[in-house]
Amino acid sequence: MFKNILLPVDIEHPESWEKALPMAVELAGTQGTLHLLGVVHDIGSAWVAQSLPRDFEATSLQMMKTRLTALAAELLPQGTQVETHVGHGHIAERILMAADAIGADLIVIAALHSDDLRTLMVGSNSGKVVRHAKIPVLTVR
Repeated sequence: MFKNILLPVDIEHPESWEKALPMAVELAGTQGTLHLLGVVHDIGSAWVAQSLPRDFEATSLQMMKTRLTALAAELLPQGTQVETHVGHGHIAERILMAADAIGADLIVIAALHSDDLRTLMVGSNSGKVVRHAKIPVLTVR
């Protein structure tokens, strides 16, 4: 049914994949490819960024790639076609860019419950993806 399914994963927060991963696997079936995406969030402050080691971004991206690959090996059923991707920047923006880059025909994303004040002030990443995606988005609660 779906050929390329994008599943954004926050390695540090299992609630971002515990329920969404099995759904994405089922939707991909044996013919589709599941694309796991990890995003290293943009620091956003030049002052903070200058105090980090020079290779911080490259090291963080490599660590994310390694952890995504390990997660896929541990949790995905044998025979699942999977590719791992990493990005750096604003999460919702990177998800949408990755969807375009891989030719995704579905994004599966966890709708995390954050506190109301934070959601009001900055909005949720899943909400931003739903509002701006050009393809269907399945939000998993």
